Amino acid sequence: MVTTQVDIEQLCIDTVRVLAADAVQKANSGHPGMPMGAAPMGHVLWSKFMRYDPKDPHWPNRDRFVLSAGHGCMLQYNFLYLTGYNVTLDDLKSFRQLHSKTAGHPEYGLIDGVEVTTGPLGQGFANGVGFAIAQRHLAARFNKPDFEIFDYRIFAICSDGDMMEGVSSEAASLAGHLGLGNLIYLYDDNHISIEGDTSQAFNEDVAARFEAYGWHVQVIDDGNDTNAIARAVVGAINEKQRPSLIKIRTHIAYGSPHKIDTAAAHGSPLGEDEVRLVKEFFGFDPNESFVVPGKVLEYYRAAGEKGLQQHNEWTVLFEAYKKKYPELAREYEQALLDQLPSGWEDKLPVFRPGDAKGGKMATRQASGKVLNSLAESIPALIGGAADLAPSTDTNLKSYASFTAENPGGRNFHFGVREHAMGAILNGMALTKGVIPYGATFLIFSDYMRPPIRLAAIMKIKPILIYTHDSIGLGEDGTTHQPVEQLISLRSVPDITVIRPADANETVQAWKVALQHKGGPVALILTRQGIPILDPDKYGKGAGLGKGAYILSDPKGMQPELILIATGSEVELALQAQDLLQKEGIPARVVSMPSWELFRRQPDDYKEQVFPKAIKKRLAIEAGSPLGWHEYVTDEGDVLGMTRFGASAPAADLYKEFGFTPEHVVQKAKTLLG
Repeated sequence: MVTTQVDIEQLCIDTVRVLAADAVQKANSGHPGMPMGAAPMGHVLWSKFMRYDPKDPHWPNRDRFVLSAGHGCMLQYNFLYLTGYNVTLDDLKSFRQLHSKTAGHPEYGLIDGVEVTTGPLGQGFANGVGFAIAQRHLAARFNKPDFEIFDYRIFAICSDGDMMEGVSSEAASLAGHLGLGNLIYLYDDNHISIEGDTSQAFNEDVAARFEAYGWHVQVIDDGNDTNAIARAVVGAINEKQRPSLIKIRTHIAYGSPHKIDTAAAHGSPLGEDEVRLVKEFFGFDPNESFVVPGKVLEYYRAAGEKGLQQHNEWTVLFEAYKKKYPELAREYEQALLDQLPSGWEDKLPVFRPGDAKGGKMATRQASGKVLNSLAESIPALIGGAADLAPSTDTNLKSYASFTAENPGGRNFHFGVREHAMGAILNGMALTKGVIPYGATFLIFSDYMRPPIRLAAIMKIKPILIYTHDSIGLGEDGTTHQPVEQLISLRSVPDITVIRPADANETVQAWKVALQHKGGPVALILTRQGIPILDPDKYGKGAGLGKGAYILSDPKGMQPELILIATGSEVELALQAQDLLQKEGIPARVVSMPSWELFRRQPDDYKEQVFPKAIKKRLAIEAGSPLGWHEYVTDEGDVLGMTRFGASAPAADLYKEFGFTPEHVVQKAKTLLG
């Protein structure tokens, strides 16, 4: 019998299904049903449409693939292996095992070909919007007539769970508004979640919802109809003005006689006996596992090799581009190496007390001045706020907004969508050539916790600007006054939290943020004006880069006490130091804007700032006292917030809760006995 193309493709799809069932069964853990049902759509994408080079997974103009339904990761791992990435059959066999590349959900940096860490539903959906925004922006910056350097697309496979999560709705709304026609999402509509049929909690018309968002929507009734899926993808590619959703009705655990269309196939292995039946259904030997027919491997490896040719063609194009547009090419090549343009530090301002009325400036205002000083010299710096740019001082005043009509704009309007903003920033941060920042009030960082955590896991660097950082924001009251948010952020591994004490420390905080590698950076900034510390006396805040530094020592005496403070409370520490000095009590003031930066310093520096011999220490911060005992020791104390604030002017609140020089002095004396 002559083997037809249709026969080969069906064998390819069925091989993916059986591999998924085998891997999950061997691990005795995982989600076999989704990859079995979604294998046809995955096959269409990986073999017919996506541009990728398995030998160079970071080729700049590759299409991005996001498996938002990250629980179905065996689908992605199988295609990575089959198309020729640095993934072996043994990697598939070690699924979900210690030190394996093939983790329980796709993890960025752990395995070639995974563009973003997914798993928490909705995050990948929103990350893809960030990828799409970044592509549109890069194209506007770098593309020239006859030089389409960046024309890649973003493909994603999403699940019913993704469609239920609120972050997807936020991101979809923004994507439709921005007309992101480079976004093509395939919705694996299998009607099953962990608790059973999705009709228990979810019966909305998803297609109508996305049409209302401004998406181009196509519906396919049979998830096994690869021709229909391919035609829909072509239609989505041809739609340039709107993002596309292809809603595909599938059957979870397709090929499993007893588990198809059941919740049992969602998050548990099928069982040895059922896997044998699956293999029999698809014509595989039930006594063999992890079988990949030679024709299947040959077919998929040929699909992977197409990307090598596309990559080579792009390389030739980019070489010609470099000759015609050398400055733009050099700018992008710098970005590929994570290098900042030369001379950017020369643009950093120095603030003096005379620069602001009464010698006071809110650190949010200082941050805005730094941003605008750096914007011209760092064209990759782009960002915005969740509808709070005037309040967070994050508008780049000489630049336009990013819109559907002007994707070259550098000011982003995320709307009141903090959760989506965080996830979108992650997608942007994963794109070489853009340095994204996003802003909101510190209290609303709570709405961003999932993407903050994922950025830290991936060790990528969105710059997070959080203003209105304490009870000092005043009259808005308890709902807006952060108390537990600082320690909450500090508890996240691989994040760097910086709360600068004045305008010049804010300059240094931005310097650290731009140079930092290995995780997100959160800048914690005041709403209220605080004194600009004389740069000639206090060193322009240069010690901020070490996390904590001696800001002021007592005159002519060895300190008996260390006052430690961050942000706006550094002013209180300095005032209290003066009062104590007048009473003959020598105190050191340490500004400690970043615990994380300080922890990275050598032990001799830590001893210099916090000598073990000085056991009397008082930490001052208008937030939760949790965590401070690492630095104040058993003989120290913390002046913090152990309750929520109140609605009143900032000065009244600071007095009410004991954040006054006199109260600091009183607590210091108590410590000293």
